[in-house]
Order: sequence, then C-alpha cells, then structure tokens
Amino acid sequence: MEVKGKIIQKFDLQSGTSKAGNPWKKQNYLLETLDSFPRKIYFDFFGDRADQFPLNVGDMITLSFDIDCREYQGRYYTDIRGWKAEKIDENATAPTAPALVNDAPPAAEAPAPPAPDMNFEQSQEDDLPF
Repeated sequence: MEVKGKIIQKFDLQSGTSKAGNPWKKQNYLLETLDSFPRKIYFDFFGDRADQFPLNVGDMITLSFDIDCREYQGRYYTDIRGWKAEKIDENATAPTAPALVNDAPPAAEAPAPPAPDMNFEQSQEDDLPF
C-alpha cells in the first residue's frame, strides 16, 4: 500500500538483541496525510531499512508499507511496517496538459437542456395506464 504525507515527528531509535542473539533496530515516525481530512499514521522501519531510509521532520514522502498483526497473550497488536520511502520534491511543477492533436480547437460546449415545464395544471382526464 502507499500513502503520501509529511513527517511530523521522528521518535528515538530503538534497538536490542533478540532471544536468538540477533541484534535488531527500529525507527518510528509519525506521518500526516495530504488528504482534505488529514490523518496521522504511526509507522516504523525495521532492521536495515531504519538506516536505508533516513527521514527528518518536515520531509514530504510517499510511503510504501505493509500492515502486520500479531497476537500476544490474547491481545492483538497492529504494526504499519514501511518498506520504502520516496521523498517528494515540493518544488516540482505539475504536469502540463497534453498538446492538442493537429492544433484543433477545443470542442464547443454542449447546449444546456431546456428548462422543465413548471406549469402543472390538473386535467380531468386520467392518463395513467393502470
């Protein structure tokens, strides 16, 4: 899945050693979406990706992520695990409209439909088919 947004908070790097003796690290971020009703998304980069995608507060990014859920002692925990972050260039211009084929003028607008007849007079004749 993908979402675009702005990094609004960067949390401290977490690290440790697993029960198997392997080192691990995790970097958490808070992203605010660019929607008309912005949402906040708490996500992380785990392992080597914590160093591969260094992000800072204020960065505009496109985040690619997976949603993972795990059970522990009868309770369920959901993680949003990022696997790629691409920075968005805020100074990039919007794509231009495609050129007209053969420089043809744009099509004329369709005429407006006629106004409905608002003269509702009761007729003596019932013209219903049933």
